[in-house]
Amino acid sequence: MANIKDIAKKAGVSVTTVSRVLNNHPYVSEDKREAVLRVMEEFNYQRNINAVHLSKGETLLIGVVVPFTNHPYFGQLVEGIANEAMKNNYKLVLFQTNYEEDREIEALKMLQHKQIDSLIICSRICEWDVINQFTEYGPIVLCEDARNHNVSSTFIDHYMSFSNALEYLHNKGHQKIGYCIGRKTGANSRQRGKAYADFLKRIDEPYKEEFIFYECLHFEHGEEVVRRLSNMDNPPSALLVTSDFAAAGIVTSCRENGIHIPDDLAIMGFDNQPIAKIMHITTLEIPLVQMGRQLLLQAIDGEKHTHEEISVKLIERQTV
Repeated sequence: MANIKDIAKKAGVSVTTVSRVLNNHPYVSEDKREAVLRVMEEFNYQRNINAVHLSKGETLLIGVVVPFTNHPYFGQLVEGIANEAMKNNYKLVLFQTNYEEDREIEALKMLQHKQIDSLIICSRICEWDVINQFTEYGPIVLCEDARNHNVSSTFIDHYMSFSNALEYLHNKGHQKIGYCIGRKTGANSRQRGKAYADFLKRIDEPYKEEFIFYECLHFEHGEEVVRRLSNMDNPPSALLVTSDFAAAGIVTSCRENGIHIPDDLAIMGFDNQPIAKIMHITTLEIPLVQMGRQLLLQAIDGEKHTHEEISVKLIERQTV
């Protein structure tokens, strides 16, 4: 494959002139420009875009870390990120981690090796001591409250939103409230767990571990939740579910098992996914596409560490 030295020799010009033609430099005579272009066409010369970007110190690539690609929550985040990336002429490199630390570190190492310009982590598995080792290599943006760290973030105040949701259910007459969540670990999960424990203290209710349901991410997990509820002598009268799809699975399984919603069990979801509207599930609306756009803008503007808190909105329907 020909290089610019070959083109310069064949066209009878200097390498500098070829470089100027490739970069549309104005100070090249028309006859030399035409000679270079003819030789480029003859050699079917293609620019090495990676080399061009490397010379400019940028790749125009932004890494996006998600634990799963088949969950609507992360799908909407990526939609917002991708839409804003298109507007700003960036492309995305998607990393699916399945919450495996080594996979997240692979993404961080791509930032270290300048293979991407910045990295957005939509849900983190690495501890802060790991993340902090890579902040010097480029902008890192997280989808959690990271105001005390050397990164940017767009986040929901999960402690406050969870507390408000629990108070809402309590004001509807519920004392025995449980909740369903995706995983035990993670900053957002810890905030929700603290909000729940503090809420129980405020209403003088005992903490019951059996009222907490982990690994509730997808529709099919609702069946297992309802099975456990059916085996309890004194089940909760309301569930706060951090995924609308899991909430929809619970509602469906309740109907199949003769459990009346909301008389026997009240259900409140999170995110306001389309399935919540279809199944008339009360939920907290999180503007995920908007969050994705903001994450991308922070990844581009990496010089400043900014933190953007996103508000949630109650959407009342028939399940409480």
